[in-house]
Amino acid sequence: MLRFIGWTLALVFGICMAAPTHAAAISPEKVVQKIADDLADSIGAHRDELKNDHEKLIREIDAILLPHFDIEYASLLVLGRNARAASPAQRSRFAKAFYNSIAHRYAEGLLNYTRGSVNVLPFAGELNDKRTIVRTEVVLDDGKRVAVDYAFRRTTEGEWKAYDVIIEGISYITNYRNQVDAEIKASNLDALIERLETQGEKALEAMEKKAGA
Repeated sequence: MLRFIGWTLALVFGICMAAPTHAAAISPEKVVQKIADDLADSIGAHRDELKNDHEKLIREIDAILLPHFDIEYASLLVLGRNARAASPAQRSRFAKAFYNSIAHRYAEGLLNYTRGSVNVLPFAGELNDKRTIVRTEVVLDDGKRVAVDYAFRRTTEGEWKAYDVIIEGISYITNYRNQVDAEIKASNLDALIERLETQGEKALEAMEKKAGA
């Protein structure tokens, strides 16, 4: 289960700063299916090599995921009410530092990804520009099926991008928002950003330990 959580969080935090112009033609459920197929092709073909080259693993994952996720919007949601008091420079630094920390921490979880691990369920309902949910089932090694939903929004350019993942009803944005809010209250936003920039995944681990204490 922990291994599954690792690569699922890696999926959601592969978030984009720029996307190709043809992305607008891809519906949300097809985006998820494309990511699943591309990961299977990329990871499956280079699994042994990527196990020994962490930075190359991150580059491979970024190449697949970055066009389809929205780092700026997701980061604003993680900051929550703290975003209102943050300057544009602080919001930009936080988004980059938070993504890099998540990517380095969970990238190796994707080494366990195999074709067929994700079943994209048929889309039901109407597309909503602000929040459209794509439902999937993740099949674990023991055969257990876990519900994983992806929240998408349509950007002003008309592109569908994911910004949240909900694992069995638990939103990663809500989870990290609470942790980030506690860290900012204990120090301040600049201090948190600096810890993420200098300590990366160790800063995340410390946050999660405090939250679980």
